[in-house]
Amino acid sequence: MFEFDVVGLSRLQFAATALFHFIFVPLTLGLSFLLAIMETIYFVSGKDIWRRMTLFWGTLFGINFAIGVGTGVVMEFQFGMNWSYYSHYVGDIFGAPLAIEGLMAFFLEATFIGLFFFGWNRMSKRAHLIVTWLVALGTNFSALWILVANGWMQYPVGAIFNPDTMRMEMTSFVEVILNPVAQAKFLHTVIAGYITGSMFLVAVSAWYLLRRRNVDLAKRSILVGSAFGMLVSLGSITLGDESGYLIGEHQQMKIAALEAMWETEPAPAPFNVIAIPNQAEMKNDFAIQIPWVMGLIGTRSFTEVMPGIHELIERAEGRVAEGIKAYSALEAVRANPADIEAKTYFTENWRNLGYGLLLKKYRDDIANATPEEVAMAARDTLPDVWPLFYGFRIMVALGFYFLIFFSIMFWLSVKNRVGAMTPGRLKFLMWNIFTPWVAIECGWFVAEYGRQPWVIDGILPTAYAASALSVTQLSISLAIYVTLYVTLFIIGTKVMLHAIRKGPDYYAPVIANSKPDTAAGRGVKPAVQH
Repeated sequence: MFEFDVVGLSRLQFAATALFHFIFVPLTLGLSFLLAIMETIYFVSGKDIWRRMTLFWGTLFGINFAIGVGTGVVMEFQFGMNWSYYSHYVGDIFGAPLAIEGLMAFFLEATFIGLFFFGWNRMSKRAHLIVTWLVALGTNFSALWILVANGWMQYPVGAIFNPDTMRMEMTSFVEVILNPVAQAKFLHTVIAGYITGSMFLVAVSAWYLLRRRNVDLAKRSILVGSAFGMLVSLGSITLGDESGYLIGEHQQMKIAALEAMWETEPAPAPFNVIAIPNQAEMKNDFAIQIPWVMGLIGTRSFTEVMPGIHELIERAEGRVAEGIKAYSALEAVRANPADIEAKTYFTENWRNLGYGLLLKKYRDDIANATPEEVAMAARDTLPDVWPLFYGFRIMVALGFYFLIFFSIMFWLSVKNRVGAMTPGRLKFLMWNIFTPWVAIECGWFVAEYGRQPWVIDGILPTAYAASALSVTQLSISLAIYVTLYVTLFIIGTKVMLHAIRKGPDYYAPVIANSKPDTAAGRGVKPAVQH
């Protein structure tokens, strides 16, 4: 539940900026590969319409990319401003992938994007095609490092707590990069971007069909978008299953909350299709279940038991108690570095320290915590169930919807029936433009809110990570960020809509009047204006 305090406002501010930034990221990811596909067809076929398509959709890609970079830079400032202790605590691990991502985005990725826009008549067709593919690969590879950092927050590996520096320190960069949670998150996220790009092509092309403009280009765009969207939707469902399995393996409280699974069920556990979670009484007031499904998703086994929320809270009580001992051992080591007994105990049990820190919400001298306070700290490991339960189901339902949607659109495109669709159906296609963003924002909400009360799962409580700011300071900065982001969104939307209204024909004179492609040793067929 949201609390109007420093931690609550810090979380709200980061959530607002992150969710807003991720309006632009998936479209950039999706359009980059679609541009590469279109230009590949142009290179192979020599048909100039594919060049026009690449240039037009590339213009929209460029607008979106510019706004995404701007919002991303502002978001990263908050690590130092609002989460200074977090930055100190894990800067050794978290800073490395962020630095690499910055280098990728601002140097490698931006360089290739510049060549993409300004190299059409200065490079050979083959060289420009290579550049376009490098734009796609660079854009996606840039996203990898952010998701490596986020995956580490979900499942911290390749690091250890150093009592001398009071920080987490990296022990294996390879383990951090190859973190299975990070890799699954990366693939699932970029595929969500591919779905977004595909839906964007279909929806905008439907607008042109509705107005009988650029019909040939619109039909081809729908064919490419629906074919690509159908393939990646299958991948999204598959990787969603993989993500569910990894959550069940590494974040058991999160998956129990996602499923509103209060009691430990006999294996394999049932799946709650619909439920009314009652967190106050720690039960479901109503539920419709499908036998076995959750157990197979979460464990891929008919015999492995998935623990319920009650059992996980009991386990957390034990870890809070061990965390008290780890905290006491840490204090002993800090007071006397030669205390071998305390150092040995802490080395073996430092992963319980975070659970002990959960008691800071109730008292400063956690070594004297009462059993009641230990029980309350353990119960805090359970996030709010109902928003996670339904946010997850919206995301999953849309994932299957995308597969059906793109399959139907691909079939209609192959049968050349897209142009004969009624105005009502074309408007329906246009309104679908929002659906991938709904699924994506639900996915990020589930991933981040489901990790609470941890900023680093099992290691550092969120309440411990915030900067020493005031509610007034955070309220003012939140208002500034919201104003800035809303302004950027309005400007970006207007520029994007302006480009769409101008349409592909607006850019055709640029191609028709361009100089011959001398670097390729042959001329470029001029575009025909319609």
